Formats: sequence, structure tokens, C-alpha cells
Amino acid sequence: MPPWGWWPLAFVGVALWVRLLAHQDRRTRFVRAYTVALWWLFPATLWMWDLTPPGYILQGLLYSGFYGVGAMLVPSDRGRSFALPAVLVLAGALRWNWPFGGVPLATLAMSQSDAPLLPTARLFTTLTIVALVGIGGVALEAAARRAWKPAGIGAAVLVAMWALAAVAPDGTVVDTRDIAIVQGGGPQNTRAINTSAREVFERHVAATGAVQLPVDFVLWPENVITTRGPFAESQEYLEVAELARRLDTPFVVGIFEVFREDPETGEEPGFNLNAQATVMPDGSILSRYDKLRRVPFGEYVPFRWLIEPFAPDALPRRDARAGDGPAVIDTGSGVAGVSISWEIFHDDRSWNGVRNGGEILLNPTNGSSYWLTILQTQQVASSRLRAVETGRYVLQAAPTGFSAIIEPDGSVIDRSAVSEAKVIQGTVELRTGRTWSVSLGQWPPILGAAVAVAGVWRRNRHRLVTAQAPVRPRSSG
Repeated sequence: MPPWGWWPLAFVGVALWVRLLAHQDRRTRFVRAYTVALWWLFPATLWMWDLTPPGYILQGLLYSGFYGVGAMLVPSDRGRSFALPAVLVLAGALRWNWPFGGVPLATLAMSQSDAPLLPTARLFTTLTIVALVGIGGVALEAAARRAWKPAGIGAAVLVAMWALAAVAPDGTVVDTRDIAIVQGGGPQNTRAINTSAREVFERHVAATGAVQLPVDFVLWPENVITTRGPFAESQEYLEVAELARRLDTPFVVGIFEVFREDPETGEEPGFNLNAQATVMPDGSILSRYDKLRRVPFGEYVPFRWLIEPFAPDALPRRDARAGDGPAVIDTGSGVAGVSISWEIFHDDRSWNGVRNGGEILLNPTNGSSYWLTILQTQQVASSRLRAVETGRYVLQAAPTGFSAIIEPDGSVIDRSAVSEAKVIQGTVELRTGRTWSVSLGQWPPILGAAVAVAGVWRRNRHRLVTAQAPVRPRSSG
């Protein structure tokens, strides 16, 4: 897993996993797979402790259970090498989407964001990569025990899928834009309660002074502007409008609106809104996108009434309200798909942006609250996956890192360092067209995996029935 991993080790890990399940009863298969998943997920999602200790513990225990239950579906003898990749796909798809919208972090697909399999994400979503890591792992295990036929078949599948990805649709260039991403810099591992929101804003104003004109639009990170009430009524709005006027270019800025009381009912504690807005040189707000997928236990608290008595200080005081519009924003220089922070881990938000006319993808984010760089590195990996999956450039903007420009083939053109103040500029392509992933979504690999598991069990059951059938004596006539 990023940031520590080396991509071939994913195949070695799956190969060892196959060996651990061989010739074991169901209970042992569950325990072994559950233990493997615990040691996979808890270290690789450690950053969540800074966000929500209860959420960190719950997701690790729950999602490890998905893999434990999945291992019970993997036969202990013949067929396990065929079933395990399918189970990895099914368990992965489930934890990426459920419960509370899922937690698609520390995924097998991320482990291949810098590997030869990366282009296969444009085929049938990043679940394709999960399946191929599983197939490669079982092929490696077969080779280790010198079962050359299944090892060769697995290797052939990997090569065939890689070749198919090379000719699959990946979008068409229609124009170019000169863009600037502003990273204001500052210390990591800070929180809103002990950080001046005004200071964060001023860092980005100061860093914007390094923008080399002309540019078609300037991108600021997620929620570097915090306001009490509507952004359009704030002092920060007037200052951003002045920047846009002076540079004669649109500013796409991250805003965080705090309503301590519900404007309709007057009740506390109110709610928050997390959005990205385009401010034009004439001072108007051209477009706005409100974040739809929120971080459970971080931006909102499911079952707050049940959990809050046990961990009142570890939960946010008020929930963020979810947006309901398509995942696009007008940059003043074309339509962009937008995935705010957490949403970049959920590939359906990127698909939604492209399906609604997005010719480029924006990922304004904020990882400044977290210790180490686990989340930030995995976010770059996810942005690379989304770029390949959609055939679009991805612009990632963070207040303290990492900010980056990522090409449609997943290559990182430029990336900032943590805590530095930096402006990243470049010429990027606007692209149209859809990859198979955008057109078809996750259902092809999910259905294929379900059919594979069912087929293995049907075959094993048939073999068992045949073996137990009584042998009829031959007629002496």
C-alpha cells in the first residue's frame, strides 16, 4: 500500500493468501483471511485515527470481516485459485460502497497505481485491477508449486488484459487550457479548532502572487475559505473577486460555510456546507458544486444519537449537508468534473462528472489535519486511477500537499512537497469521449466475479455428488 509499498508485493501477498487457505476448514479460512485483512487495513488506514478514532476502529474490524466471510466461499482444494480473485473483487466492491457510502481506502487497485497494470483501469473500472492482482497472485502461487499450466493461463490473462487496455477508448483531445494550482503551504497535523482560518486564506492569497499570467483559471484547494454564513456575503468573497479582477482570470475556490443555526428553523447546532465555487473577474459567482459524498464520522455522524454519548469529543459538532447536483463545475473556461477530497476515492463521482460534460477533472482537497502522509499519498494514487479510468487530466489541489497535475495515462507531471507554498502551472488538455469504465461502471466485474464463485461451487458440488454416487454392478447378461 502507498506510501510504503512496492507493487510486486501485492502479487506475493495474494500468493501467500492462497497458500494459507489450502486444505483448511471454513472456520480456519475465515480466521486466516480476517487476520490477513486486519494487518492489511489497520496500518494502511492509520491516518483515520486523526479524523475519527471510533470510525477507524469500526472500519478496520468490519471490512476485515468482509474478507473473512469471502474466504469461506473459497474452496479449500480444487477451485480456490479461481475463486479467490473473484472474492477479492466482491469484497472490494462491497467495502468501497457500504455501509455509509463505503471506505475505498488502501485498495488493491492503489497498490498498482505505479505499475504496468494501471492502464487496465479504463476497461471495467479499478475492480479490473483488483481481479488481475488476484489472478497474478494465484498464478505466482501455482508457479511456486510448479503447476505450470494454471500459472501460464494466469500470466496469459494478465498480458491479454494489458494489451486490450492499450487499444481501449481513452478520450479525444478537443482543446487545451493553461491552468495554475495554488498551494498556500503551512504546517501539517493541524485542526480548525487550533488554526486561524484567516491565516490559511492569507497564505493562499500570498502564494497566488507567484502565478505567471496569462492563465485560463486558478484552482484553490478545498475549504481554504471558511465563512460564518454564505460565502457571497463574506469579506473573503470580496477579496477573491478583487484577485480575479486583477489577474483577469476565474478563480475556482474551496469554501466552507458554517451555519451555527439552521436558517429555516433557528435551531442549533446548525450545519456546514463544503463547496467549490467559481468567482469571475467581474465579481460574479458563475458556478458552484456542493460536495455530495461526505466522510462518515468526520463530516457527518451516522446514528449520532447512539454514538455521541460514548465519544462526544471525538465527533464533529455539526454535520455537513450533502449536495445533490451533478459533479461538474463551470470554470469559466470550460466544464470540469469535480470530486472534492474524499470523493476522489469514489470512482462514481468522476464518472458522474464525465457523463455530465466534464472535459477535465478537479480534486480540491485538504489533508492538512493528518499526521504522516498516508492519506495524501493514497490520494495521489487515487487521482492517478481516476485519470486513467476516465481518460481525463486530473488537477489535485491541497493547502499543504500534495498538489499535482496528472495526465490521462496516470503520469504525474508535477507534484508539490508537503508544507511548501507553491504554484503549479501547466498546459492541460480538455478531452471528450468515454472509456468503457465510465460507460459501464462496476457491474461487469461484479457480475463476472459472482458468476465465477457460483461456477466453482457448482462444479465442486457436482464432483462431490458424483464421488458419493453408488456404483451399480454390471449386468452379467
